[in-house]
Amino acid sequence: MTRAGVLGSIITAGTVAMAAVPYAAQQPAATGPNVAQIEKVKDNLYMITGGGGNTAAYITANGVVLVDTKLANWGQAILDKVRTVSDKPITHIINTHTHGDHVGSNEFFDPKVEIVAQENTAANMAKMPAFADASKKHGLSDRTFKDKHTVLGGNDAIDLYYFGPAHTNGDAFVVFRNLRVMHAGDAFSGPNNPIMDTNNGGTGVGYPGTLAKAAAGIKGVDTVIPGHAAVTTWQAFVDYGEFMKSFVDSVSAAAKAGKTADQALAEFKPAEKFKDYNLTRAKANIETIYKEVGK
Repeated sequence: MTRAGVLGSIITAGTVAMAAVPYAAQQPAATGPNVAQIEKVKDNLYMITGGGGNTAAYITANGVVLVDTKLANWGQAILDKVRTVSDKPITHIINTHTHGDHVGSNEFFDPKVEIVAQENTAANMAKMPAFADASKKHGLSDRTFKDKHTVLGGNDAIDLYYFGPAHTNGDAFVVFRNLRVMHAGDAFSGPNNPIMDTNNGGTGVGYPGTLAKAAAGIKGVDTVIPGHAAVTTWQAFVDYGEFMKSFVDSVSAAAKAGKTADQALAEFKPAEKFKDYNLTRAKANIETIYKEVGK
């Protein structure tokens, strides 16, 4: 696949270059053999890395549930890794949001696999060129939810939550209830200044509030799978919400004071515990927030 092809699969139609560039920097083109890696998170739950966003593979009584399917053409690599830990069929795919490095290989899996997403994500996916061809429409959502939904039940229960826009307007938090693990998608992609995809309903101003609602509304989690980083703790997710609040508060205050985006960037001083956060996208995010507040 060419680099242009990768970018086209990642960002839906109409997404501006500002959003595309960070994805290009984050994910290399999928050329050559697609080699994924698998690591155990907890009993019956694994994280598969490579080729886009982190994929979770959850082994249930009757099959395997996947969370996100990476870039296009990574389906076989995902399945190969699943087969190292289970021979059960794939029964469900849960998509955390619409981007092509998380939904790109949905089409690889059997049309009988049920695909679940938040309703805004389903609408965003329906606009993606990757699913325009009739032969690929089975990669779109079969089931949607608004605020909360539970997939399966009993010991296998997976709770899906939506608290509002952040990275996009359809970010789902996926909680493996009895394992005390959450897949956060790219609402928490890792310790960084995130992508705010306003073309898919994302927001800068509203980002901290959504994270705060998630931190308050989700109970019983101790382990978190971020969208693009190593498995971490619930406290790291809570801290990320604090970081985002400090960033947006600082930028909003600068905008209110009539300062330029460059001045806002210079004045933002993250707390010591956030000193290792990647701030590469800070300037672009400041500009996004300025647009939202009308500056």
